[in-house]
Amino acid sequence: MGRLTFTTAGESHGRGLVAVVEGLPAGLPLGAEAVDRELARRMQGYGRGARMKIEQDRIEWLAGVRAGETLGSPVAMLIRNLDWANWEDVMAPEGVPGEPRRRRVARPRPGHADLAGVLKYGRQDARDVLERASARETAARVAAGAVARRLLEEVGVEIGSHVVALGGVRAAEPAEWPAPLNAAADASPVRVLDRAAEAEMMARIDAAKAAGDTLGGEVEVVARGLPVGLGSHVSWDRKLDGRLAAALMSIPAVKGVAVGLGFEAAARPGSAVHDPILPGGAGDATRGGYRRAANRAGGLEAGMTNGEPLVLRVAMKPIATLMQPLPTVHLDTGEAAQAQSERSDVTAVPAMGVIAEAMTALVLADALLEKCGGDSLEEMKRNLAGYLAALAARQPDRPTVR
Repeated sequence: MGRLTFTTAGESHGRGLVAVVEGLPAGLPLGAEAVDRELARRMQGYGRGARMKIEQDRIEWLAGVRAGETLGSPVAMLIRNLDWANWEDVMAPEGVPGEPRRRRVARPRPGHADLAGVLKYGRQDARDVLERASARETAARVAAGAVARRLLEEVGVEIGSHVVALGGVRAAEPAEWPAPLNAAADASPVRVLDRAAEAEMMARIDAAKAAGDTLGGEVEVVARGLPVGLGSHVSWDRKLDGRLAAALMSIPAVKGVAVGLGFEAAARPGSAVHDPILPGGAGDATRGGYRRAANRAGGLEAGMTNGEPLVLRVAMKPIATLMQPLPTVHLDTGEAAQAQSERSDVTAVPAMGVIAEAMTALVLADALLEKCGGDSLEEMKRNLAGYLAALAARQPDRPTVR
């Protein structure tokens, strides 16, 4: 178990979602607005469905925060589902003897958890599966990630994301990332930095909506200000790239994760993949006094941060719920049928970037606490400062360049 852990509970149309984060140091300044801001970002994006007009996610503190600071105990948050009143009779925990279930799902959707879930858990109603498998659960992850992000902000780490491809349209790569990255990305309806690509992406979304179809895409997540040495090379489960990949692959509909060059590195010679090491300067404390000529490794080498920006690519498939359903089989009769149509988005790629930021923040905050420890925020900061000072002290004297 890591130093920072989290869990979520709740169903898509249940009473609400709960997020519990354990392992935070005491004394971290934390207000509901920091969490609510991330929840609002998750709900944005061109191509979202009708539910985004219903839910206005806000958290309620249940435990772990007092007078605007963490206590060192588990932090628990509740996000109420505002549509609960329309689903209470469907999702009520107590059953009514002799009454059939309402809104039963007996025509599983290809690409979703429906069929494998009913077979694995011995259910007759795919709603018992899809309510938890729904991407609605990621609201609780974003709440947990917002708490982790606050911890990282205290030591100067910024995490942002932007869409790099959507519906087959690929954005031009920026010459450099704007700072802060999210301020620029969030100004776009599809969270893209390339305004020419933005118009084409929105046109593809409109066309997919008219056809009853859905679209996937890719986002890039960037974390800046990370100190060298988070993660470890010594065991498979401590390697930071593996921990990040697992967290990001757990996001619904995500089918690929790449670090730095990713798959492109497999097609290049080593001389065009590995980043030459150069002497650093006074501003390279988090890099240990060194810097890289490029960042093709994406800030990770051998399972550890190397002080350069962390760069991750995350690929999302099109959403499985289609307004023009695909063929399936009816669970009761075994005969051919059309899949169930639940309320759905055309694309959730822009929102997926926000979720990917949250999962990245949770993994990085855990790695930071693993390295620096501390029961209080101030103790953790002292430990980090001592580590960076030790790195500076081991640097050889270099002649002054005149």
